[in-house]
Amino acid sequence: MVTLYVTAPESAADDIARTIVDERLAACVNAVPCESTYRWDGAVHEDSEVILLVKTTSDAVDRLTDRLESLHPYDVPCIERFDEDDVLPAFADWRAKSVE
Repeated sequence: MVTLYVTAPESAADDIARTIVDERLAACVNAVPCESTYRWDGAVHEDSEVILLVKTTSDAVDRLTDRLESLHPYDVPCIERFDEDDVLPAFADWRAKSVE
């Protein structure tokens, strides 16, 4: 089981989440609003973004990452992988059945 941590602009987050679930690359996506402070092109920026916690399987990660990169409006999207060693078995089973 894998969760991807992805940040996206508010204007794109819902479409990204809906698309990857519709395409069965993710079982579900939790969206959490956040304020991000970061350096880009030599300047510090502050923006409202959305954290997407994307639940998927190890087998789908490469396809999902490719799809996220194609959907994402940023030149360098934040896509971080968290491998999960301890997941409630019923949740792991549901996730596996929800991702093709």
